[in-house]
Formats: sequence, structure tokens, C-alpha cells
Amino acid sequence: MKIKDIVNRDLVNLQNCDQEPIHIPGSIQPHGFLIAITKETWEIRFCSENVIDFIGLSHKQLLGKKITEIFDDIFFGKVIQCKDYAVGESKLIQGKIEDKEFDFTAHQNEDVIILESEIHIDNTPKNDLFDMSKQFMDYMEDSHTLIRLCELVASGIKKVTDYDRVMIYRFDKDYNGEVIAEAKQDKLESFLGLHYPHTDIPVQARELYIKNLLRVIGDVNYKPVPIYTIDDSENQNLDLSCSVLRSVSPIHVQYLHNIGVGATLTISLIHKKKLWGLVACHHYSPKYLHYETKLAAKLQGHFITSQIEIREQNEQYATSQKLHQAVDDLISRKFSADRNSLKDIVIDSNVLQLCKAAGISILIDKKEVYKSGLTPADGDIQKLAEYVKHAIDKEQYATHFITAELPDFKNITASGIAGINYHALDKTSNSCIMWYKPETITEVKWAGDPNKAIEKDKNGLSPRKSFELWGEKVKNQSIPWSQPDLIASSNFANFLQKHLGYIFLAEEEEKQRQMTEILKEVNSELENINWISTHDLQEPLRKIQIITSYVLSVENTLSEASYEKLQKINKSANRMQALISDILRYTKLKASTEILESVDLKNIVTEVIQEVDDALEAKKANIYISDLPEMSGIPFLLAQLFLNLISNSLKFADATRVLSIHIVQEGIIVKEEQEYYKISYTDNGIGFNKDYNELIFKIFSRLHSVAEYPGSGIGLALCKKIMKTHKGFIEAQGIPEKGAIFYLYFPVSKNS
Repeated sequence: MKIKDIVNRDLVNLQNCDQEPIHIPGSIQPHGFLIAITKETWEIRFCSENVIDFIGLSHKQLLGKKITEIFDDIFFGKVIQCKDYAVGESKLIQGKIEDKEFDFTAHQNEDVIILESEIHIDNTPKNDLFDMSKQFMDYMEDSHTLIRLCELVASGIKKVTDYDRVMIYRFDKDYNGEVIAEAKQDKLESFLGLHYPHTDIPVQARELYIKNLLRVIGDVNYKPVPIYTIDDSENQNLDLSCSVLRSVSPIHVQYLHNIGVGATLTISLIHKKKLWGLVACHHYSPKYLHYETKLAAKLQGHFITSQIEIREQNEQYATSQKLHQAVDDLISRKFSADRNSLKDIVIDSNVLQLCKAAGISILIDKKEVYKSGLTPADGDIQKLAEYVKHAIDKEQYATHFITAELPDFKNITASGIAGINYHALDKTSNSCIMWYKPETITEVKWAGDPNKAIEKDKNGLSPRKSFELWGEKVKNQSIPWSQPDLIASSNFANFLQKHLGYIFLAEEEEKQRQMTEILKEVNSELENINWISTHDLQEPLRKIQIITSYVLSVENTLSEASYEKLQKINKSANRMQALISDILRYTKLKASTEILESVDLKNIVTEVIQEVDDALEAKKANIYISDLPEMSGIPFLLAQLFLNLISNSLKFADATRVLSIHIVQEGIIVKEEQEYYKISYTDNGIGFNKDYNELIFKIFSRLHSVAEYPGSGIGLALCKKIMKTHKGFIEAQGIPEKGAIFYLYFPVSKNS
């Protein structure tokens, strides 16, 4: 059987370390040994070279053997149970080899189960489960903020592990770390408040911290122990992401040498499935921990993660309560329902204090600006609102770094503004409210220059060696908008949105009131004109008719020209009399409030035909009437409707053929959830072009000259008005030289 080691010998340097496969180093730290067993055959597939130092058997003797040849059946049963573990989950199991007991940390990975045993450490934790639980309760009682809790946990972990220094890091969104709590030996310099650049922990290392929540380096000067496997296939690797003995990157070892650390313990702080921070324990000489000591420290870290959201929410809640009360106080004020109230709102200091802003602006309909405090120019406010609405497309948007997120608006920062908090006030126009924060120049204390994460010396590139305090002045940024700031401003924006609705409604009501007043005046004038038209004008018109008729009947001395002129005067007077009569009928219909009654439509049409029997006889017209419905209507208006239609057919009859009229019920149709009787009125007159299907119903509209076809142009307009009075409607379709069809739609009432 041929065997080989799986050590990753790819050259790693600071130019390619971000691509280093640190999860498959092919080696372990020497304070323990590793065995990996296949889940399919239960054979030992991988084994560390130093196994002989612990159990007296070499890796060559172990590789390829079944686990039952080395361990007893009891241990084998425990190993089988590992198949049920979740990937990454580890458990402690005991086993014997030739009467020698070993503690193994076991976890499964892909097709193997990995067993790791560390050297026996005689420093079991003094705290039992009761003491640990009591300690957690003390943490709960003695801390009201997250920072205070982290301080207590750092002290607790130092007490349990006895490391020289315990620090708790919190990462920002870019994974730069800040030391927010620290417990240390008195003689050591404090690192509290220092910042460490994200380059100190590469991306792949952060990913491993999420998979494996605890990592120990017992001695940074260790010599890696290679892992061997059976050489029966190419590219064999063993994923050690969740291993407790995994050998670390040589770049990281160099980094630890540079800061003078001899041993480390790192605990991941995971919040919402992301790396929130780390507990970093440093010892300045080699140090190894018992399994239960590591577990106790790990539980302390887990306690922090369990409290992160609760503590942050509690802190935000206290602030939110104050801001919520401030919003309520503002909303309870009685602002007038006009645009002057917007001036009062922007100058109210309480509105600024809602989110600790220095300026505020309200933009209405893209152009009207109300503002106070530290704000951009009106034109910049309009451009900024337009950009956020369309380019960013969010109803709420906030930034404390305008130059980075909105580079097109760097000119705004010239006026001292670095942060904006935008809220849209409607979805259609560009109305919005914006709060502004000034630039706040701050100094960040870094543990060494973050721009020199890599240094060059006589040996080439290496991790930074300088960790001296380095101050960086941060410009062009404001104090960030906190979550309570955003919630309070959002609540006030919702109030302002409603308040604007009241303003616009009041303005619309005022417009309607003014329009109503104007309409009343116009209607009054129209009534006066109507009175003059239908009464005062009729008297002189009757005199004209009487005089011209008398002269035409008794005067024989008139010349032929004078006689024709008098005839024209008499005809014009008669036409004017008919027009006045039609106007009077139209206005009476407009004011009609008669109650609908049950009518037989066929009877009404029959009576109308009898009324115009002479005119129909003169034209030798034929009329066909089908069964028509009984319905609700106003009898005299329905009679006027069909009288106008028949008169229209008689007037526009085609002289080349006999006039034929059909009045037919075509059934019941449904439009917009309303049932209608559909009645067609068809004639074979001269017809009209389809372009005039709507125009013919407008009052005084004419398609022909008075000389060709006399009339007032009111008849069909009157028909439309009658249909509207009956809550129905009328449509027309004309075909030149063939005739016209009018469709009458009467609503079907419940009593019909």
C-alpha cells in the first residue's frame, strides 16, 4: 500500500493570500493527533504523522485499517452516531486504545468522520454548571447596555481561561474591527477603543469563523504536522474547516509574531448569520486549554450573541420612546389646513430634534420649497429630490456620506452638509421632506496605519509590523442616522403626508366653492337670458308675424321684390318662433324632477304615430313596431323622444325611395353591471357620415344648411337629454345614402 501526505505546498505570500485555501492546509498543530474514517467502509482514510507519539502506532500502521481493529465496539458505536450530527457540529466522545483512554472531538465532513484528540491538560475549569448559570444571571443584573455586558463577559472569560488579554471586537459594515471591551493584566498597555483594518482578517478567514466558532493556537511557534492518506487517487484533500487542530496560515502566524503573541483563543460572535464580532484572547507564551475550559469560554461568547439583539433593542427602545413622544406632541398640535402651516413646521425646533438634524426642507410639487436651518439652495433641493426619487427609487433614503453615495452632489457638502434623510410624501409628484446633518470631523484611533497592512523589508513583503497608535481624521461625513432617528422621521413624514392631504383637500374644496359661486352666477344669468328669450322676445316677434301676414294678405300694391322680402321676414320670424319653443322645451327638461311611473312604451309610440299621421301619410312612410317593454319613465318626455326621432326621419327622408322606419326591441344587455333594454330605431333616409355619430347630439349642431333642411338643431340634443333623465343613453350610427340607426338604452328597474 502506497501512502502520501496531503500538505498544501502552494506558495503563499501577501500578494495571493486572499486566495489561500486555508481550510485544506493538509496539516495540524502538534498538540494533538487526527484520524479521519470513511463513513462507507469505516476504514481509516487520513491520519496525522504524530499519531505514534500518542498511541504507539504509526500512521502507516493505521491507514487502511477498519476502526474496529483499533478501538473497541463501544467506541465504534459512538462513532456511528456521528453520522447523525449536523455538518460542523462537534461532540466529545471517549475511547480506549490498549487500555489507554482518550478524549476525542468528533465531527462529520462530507464522506468522512474526523476524530481529534488533544494532549491531556490538567486545568479543568473550576466553575461548574451552577456557577456558570449564576454568572450569566449576574451579567443580566449588572449590565443594562451591550458594552457593559461585553466588559463583564471579557472579565469572565479571562477568569476562566487565565489568558493575559481578552478583547471583544465589533465589526462595522466593512469588517473593520473596534475593541469595545477588554480585560487584561495590569502591566499590559490597553487596546480598548483601537480600530483594526479589515485586511487583518481576509474574507476566507471570516468565512471559517462563521463555520467554526472556536479556534485555538496553543503555540505560535509550532511546527505543522502533515496528514497522510492512501495514495490511490489524485487531488485528495481533507476539509478542516471545523477542525480544532487545523494548522493556520503562515501569513497569520507571521502577523501574530509581529504583535508579540505566543498563543491565542478566538471565539466567533454570530448575529443574524453574520460575523458580528470576535472574542480575541492573547497570551504572551504558549498556552493549552482543557476541552471543558474551551467550552466554558465558548458559552460565554454565545451568551453575548444571545443578548446582542435584546440589548440593542433595549437601547433603541429608550431612545425611541423619547422620540415617539416628541412625534406625538408634534402631531397633537393643531396646524392650520393651509400652506402657511408648512412654514410653521419647518421653523419648529422640535421637528429638527426628531432625528438630531441641523436643517429641514419640505418640497411640494417639485417647485415650492419651505426650509429652515442648515439646508442647500432651493435649486439643489429640487435636483436632489428628483435624483433620489428616480435614480435611487426609494420612498425613504438616508446617508451620512453624501460625497461617497451621491458624488453628483458634492457641491452640497461645500455648504457644510454631509448627511441627508429623505422621505417621499406621495408617489406621483416630487413632494418630499428632507432632514440635513452637518459634517462632523472625527478621529479614528487605529492600531497602526490601516493603509500599511503590508510592509516591505529585506525579506520581501510581510504583514504589518507597526501597531503604534495612528490617528485618522474622517471628513465629509456626518454622525450616522440611527434606527430611532429613521423611525421617528418616518412617523412624522406619515403625519405630514396626511396633513398635506388635508391641505390639498381644503384647497380643492375652496376651488369647488368658488366654482359653485361662479356657476350660480352663470345659471342666474342664463335664466334671465332664457326668460328674455322665451317671453320678452316673443311679444315683438308676434307683432312682426302679425304685421307681415296682414300686409301679405291685403296689400296688392307691393312690388314683387318687396313681396318676396316680406315673405322672407315672415319665414324667419316663424323659424325664430320654433327655435324659441325648442329652447323652452329643452330648459324645461333640464329642470324636470317628475317621478318615474310605469309606462307601456308601445302605447306611447303608437300615440305619437297617430299625432303625426298626416305628415307620415304625405311621405307615404311605413312604420314597423315590434313588442316594446313596459318600463319606468316619464310619459310626456318619452312621447317627445319618439316625436323628435320620427320628425328627424321625415325631415331627412331620401326623395328617391319610400321612407321606412323600424322600432324594434333587441333584448336586454348588461353594461357596467346594469341591465338595459336595447331598442333600435332605424330609417332609410339620407344617413350621415360615421364621423358625426357623437356630434349630432350636441345642441345647435347641424350637418346641413337651413336652406336645405330647416330646423333648430335642438331635436337630437333633446333626445339625449331625455335619455339621460331616464338614466339611460343613446347612440347613433349613420351610413351615407342608406339611413341611420339610433340605439336607445333604458335601464331595467327592479319593478319592470
